[in-house]
Amino acid sequence: MIRYRGKGTQVLVNLLRPKTTVSAHCDLPCGVYDPAQARIEAESVKAIIEKYNANEDPAFRARAILIKEQRSQLVKEHLWVLWTDYFKPPHFEKYPQLHTLFNEATKLAGAGGTKGGLDVEAADKLLEKIEEISKIFWETKQG
Repeated sequence: MIRYRGKGTQVLVNLLRPKTTVSAHCDLPCGVYDPAQARIEAESVKAIIEKYNANEDPAFRARAILIKEQRSQLVKEHLWVLWTDYFKPPHFEKYPQLHTLFNEATKLAGAGGTKGGLDVEAADKLLEKIEEISKIFWETKQG
C-alpha cells in the first residue's frame, strides 16, 4: 500500500472535499415521486384481467397473462420506490399504518394477487390500497 504524505496531498484533499452540504427529503428534489405511476399500472392490470376473462382465444390469453404479470411487477416496483425512497421515519411515525399498507399492496400485486392470478377483486383491492397510500402521500406533500 502506498501512502502519500505531504502538503500537496492535503491541498488535493481540500480541493476535492465538497464545499456545500445539502440534505433532501428524498433522493432528488421532491416532485419526482408520485403514486399515480403505481395506480396507472394497477388500472392496466385490472383491464387486462377483464379482457382476459372476456376472450376465449388461447393466444390472446397467453399474451394477456404475460403483460399482466409484467404490469403487476411494475406496480410493486413503483410502490417499493415510494416506500423506501420517498417516505421517511417521520411519515411512519405520523402514519403508523403505512408499513402495513405497503406490505398489503405489494402482496396484492404479487404472486398471491394480480401477478399470479386473474381475480378482478384482487385488482380492485390493490387499487384501494394504492388510493390509501396516495391520500397519505398527498397529505405529506402539504406539510
